Amino acid sequence: MTTGTAILLALVAVVAAFAGWAARGYLNARGERLIECPETHTPEGVRVDAGHAAMTGLMGRPELRLSDCTRWPENRNCGQDCLSQIQAAPDGCLVRSTVARWYEGKTCVLCHRPVGEREWLEHPPALVDLRDQSRRTRSWQDVPATRIHDALDTHAPICWNCHVTETFRRERPELVIDRPS
Repeated sequence: MTTGTAILLALVAVVAAFAGWAARGYLNARGERLIECPETHTPEGVRVDAGHAAMTGLMGRPELRLSDCTRWPENRNCGQDCLSQIQAAPDGCLVRSTVARWYEGKTCVLCHRPVGEREWLEHPPALVDLRDQSRRTRSWQDVPATRIHDALDTHAPICWNCHVTETFRRERPELVIDRPS
């Protein structure tokens, strides 16, 4: 191996290490979070600028700033004091962490199977409002972050299979035949 090749391989290894570190920082910073707005004391949904956090994390501690907030665009120039809540509990305020904790130990209200750990990308969790006579199921993506805690109090968990079945039943009733068991 020539000296030039060795230097090139070392350079590639350093770049790959920095890229891996940046990717890890990006993955840790992304996701919708639920915070309490320091100004209004109301729950708000926010997103951290994950790309900025990843790049500044390469130089030391990542610098957090918001990329989105449910109070924007009207209050876009706020002081972003809510970032201290995210720094204190980075995973604790993630919407998906809150929902995952809610699902622990629960069973589907339709098939009574344990709901278990959810595959967020392939099989997003679902829920049903038991107060609603139609028992319409909803995906968590359809629940605004500011309404998560309300949903936790008023809805019940549904497994992915039951959610898909009930959605099909609702959207294509002409193709469904109910047979007594």
